[in-house]
Amino acid sequence: MTSLEVSTQAEDSGPSGYAAARLRLLSEKTQSGPPRRAALARLTDDWLNGLFAAARPPRGVALVAVGGYGRGELSPRSDLDLVLLHDGTTDAGTLAALADRIWYPVWDLGLALDHSVRTPAEARRTAGEDLKVQLGLLDARHIAGDLGLVTALRTTVLADWRNQAPGRLPELDALCRERAERMGELQFLLEPDLKEARGGLRDAQVLRAVAASWLADAPREGLDAARRRLLDARDALHLATGRATDRLALQEQDAVARELGLLDADTLLREVYEAARVISYATDVTWREVNRVLKARSRRPRLRSLLGGRTGGAKQPVARTPLAEGVVEMDGEVVLARTARPERDAVLPLRAAAAAAQSGLPISLHAVRRLATAAPLPVPWPAEAREELVTLLGAGEATVPVWEALEAEGLVTRLLPDWERVRCRPQRNPVHTWTVDRHLVETAVRASSLTRRVGRPDLLLVAALLHDIGKGWPGDHSVAGETIARDVATRIGFDRADVGVIATVVRHHLLLVETATRRDLEDPATVQAVATAVGTPGALELLHALTEADALATGPAAWSTWRASLVADLVKRVAGVLAGEPAADPEQAAPSAEQERLAVEALRTGEPVLALHAEPEHPGDGPEPVGVELHIALPDRSGVLPAAAGVLALHRLTVRAMDLRAIEPPTELGASAVLVLSWRVAAEYGSLPQAARLRADLVRALDGTLDIPARLAEREAAYPRRRGVQAPPPRVTVASGDSRLATVIEVRAQDAPGLLHRIGRALDSAAVRVRSAHVSTLGANAVDAFYVTDGSGAPLTATEAAEVARSLEAALRG
Repeated sequence: MTSLEVSTQAEDSGPSGYAAARLRLLSEKTQSGPPRRAALARLTDDWLNGLFAAARPPRGVALVAVGGYGRGELSPRSDLDLVLLHDGTTDAGTLAALADRIWYPVWDLGLALDHSVRTPAEARRTAGEDLKVQLGLLDARHIAGDLGLVTALRTTVLADWRNQAPGRLPELDALCRERAERMGELQFLLEPDLKEARGGLRDAQVLRAVAASWLADAPREGLDAARRRLLDARDALHLATGRATDRLALQEQDAVARELGLLDADTLLREVYEAARVISYATDVTWREVNRVLKARSRRPRLRSLLGGRTGGAKQPVARTPLAEGVVEMDGEVVLARTARPERDAVLPLRAAAAAAQSGLPISLHAVRRLATAAPLPVPWPAEAREELVTLLGAGEATVPVWEALEAEGLVTRLLPDWERVRCRPQRNPVHTWTVDRHLVETAVRASSLTRRVGRPDLLLVAALLHDIGKGWPGDHSVAGETIARDVATRIGFDRADVGVIATVVRHHLLLVETATRRDLEDPATVQAVATAVGTPGALELLHALTEADALATGPAAWSTWRASLVADLVKRVAGVLAGEPAADPEQAAPSAEQERLAVEALRTGEPVLALHAEPEHPGDGPEPVGVELHIALPDRSGVLPAAAGVLALHRLTVRAMDLRAIEPPTELGASAVLVLSWRVAAEYGSLPQAARLRADLVRALDGTLDIPARLAEREAAYPRRRGVQAPPPRVTVASGDSRLATVIEVRAQDAPGLLHRIGRALDSAAVRVRSAHVSTLGANAVDAFYVTDGSGAPLTATEAAEVARSLEAALRG
């Protein structure tokens, strides 16, 4: 059945006939997108027209669709935005009865309805008070009744909008900015709101309104297609969920992708991000033009006043300030000089971009489009092109809008073809704030503030831009990225030695932070492995700066003073090895004075001894320290690690790192060893617990009177956590060759209260000793490493290690 037949059938039927026709239309797999939305609008028009006619309305009354329905764009679960318009001659009782004859059938079908009853004067007055009403009326469309009344309203509302635009557009701009701040940018959100987030359908509607004002127009290329793509995604979301929702939640994305015939959820997000990027860029350009026009208008009266009201009709010339060869600043934007010839100057796009970023100015839309016609750069690039790229990357925050302008016209992928693979690519790890491509640019921005710490700022900036370029390729993105980075660095004209350094830094860009937070830095094998991988002091210097820039560009959970101190400690040790200094023997390292004092006290009393030392992680954040050091000393015995970890979990303390060592007392005392556990912890929320309470609970946990698993289970039952997407199962592996002193067991799992306690119990059951632990939490993911030995203090055999890993993984999955 065609849409026309469905519409005809519904015209003479009641609500049940409309509902059946609507269901058939939405069930047709052969029709989707704009045709289905238009067909659904026509079907609804016919039904409402029938309801209106059956109510026998008086003269001077009309039914009007506004907003999305007015544009004929009905998604499966869209609201019906209706206005019952009247000329004021009909009495209130008749109007109320007429409205009921229309509104109630809509409600009876479970459809959402936004309705009002107004005269044209009332509609204009309300529009003048409420911008959302005014924007909706710009799309007013006649459904039934007095056509002349609707036509007159459309004409006057549009005239009002154009007359009032100089005063109302700044208000609209402020509303859009506030909404963007509240809802975020669609092109970077893992669970975006397709309508309200910046770059979404609401912004597309705003661009139509700005164009209707005649003050400025949005870039048209790709805008309609981007809007259709978001509308298609919303249609699929409504059909997949059966709900009127604009939020593309994680758990719905696979179903929405299938509804659209896409490969997977990542493909869906990438298409949505690309559409949002087009709308966001058009929004930036449009509001910039609006502000330019309004500013120019405000200058004219002042100019006439200064000239005594006489300008002679001559147009005042706009100043053009040279910025670089072929590039000038004019009216707050970067434009091309009159003598510029992009088709003959292959370096001009990079030169103009660098000049714009260094000046903190946007590139005009016309200039970017002219730059897109530039001659292609030779391969390898000339030195000037490479230097302009480095200048662009080193401009800091101003780099971002310039890069976005180049991307909008396809210039970035022309310059760097490998960029296409990471463009708009989503990152599923919630730690990440940005898509892959924007993260690379943000990393370069962060690296620009660290260039004084390295001898080769150019290599740092380019490595920052390329460090995740391997994402989107099969396998380890660092390995794939090394090959791509080598090709790109060669392409842009670096010599063989510099290409090698960039490739090394890209290959090992995660090495420092992963080693510092997951490995024992007291173990010479750990430090030597990093030194071997890095190779030279220069590469180490670059890697240190890139590690910080990468983490800062990832998100707030990826970097802290604590992580920075661990990485700096590792860098210092590796630098010593590269300089030829002998590595320290961890077995000869003496315990600290604090550890000795606690060990003596534990040996004297035979009971646990605790000490808390507060160390503010961010000075000036307030009196309550973010991180503290907790030392626990007690006579050697089994079950210490799970008991201590369980007590910390009960007190809602997040463990960031832990080190365990045994201190042997003098032989003449004839006593057993004392275990000293050094923890770095932070309060999940609230105040830190007192050391006396921790000690009391630890004593009870060790003597069996405190059932930690039961207490954790009770708390979980009382305060269940919100469950979202099913987390992947835990994975436990043996890290080969990382230490000659112990076997390294690495655990990757969903972070949860009591996780370290469960790991400690499993390791205790496996009869292994934990030499040290290195805990790292990134978002909802825990990545923990445990250095374990057998009872005699020797590393485990390969068979023993594999069995411990298997049993630990089974315990965590159970």
